[in-house]
Amino acid sequence: MPRPSARSIDAFRVGERATARRAFTDEDVHRFAELSGDFNELHVDDAVAGRSRFRGRIVHGMLTASLISRLIGMELPGRGTIYLQQSLRFTAPVRIGEEVEAAVEVTAVDVAKRRMTLSTTIRRADGETVLTGEALVMVEGER
Repeated sequence: MPRPSARSIDAFRVGERATARRAFTDEDVHRFAELSGDFNELHVDDAVAGRSRFRGRIVHGMLTASLISRLIGMELPGRGTIYLQQSLRFTAPVRIGEEVEAAVEVTAVDVAKRRMTLSTTIRRADGETVLTGEALVMVEGER
């Protein structure tokens, strides 16, 4: 059984926010390819990716999006949270070694259903958005 959040659903407020920064390494990309089975050459083959419009390898979009899962499952709302839905829009590629910052922000709280809606974004260090979306989660906090 998942360990519940230390906070009850009614303790969360619209506007609360959590962030995490990360630069994905070559090893991260190869480990994700092994785990997911996604060996698309744009992610794992220097020669092929170098000839692409990206002019080099890029991080898997879903690996980048995993930062959002980390934030939701570990910070906001936190442990015991269950994903119900996630929309994602990938707006720009992320390069290996490039630092990005993921953010989740509470946009709605439904105490009766123990659900929260969060906006989800990932940006480069220069502020350019590489991913946007929205998550719906169920919170298993203390009652």
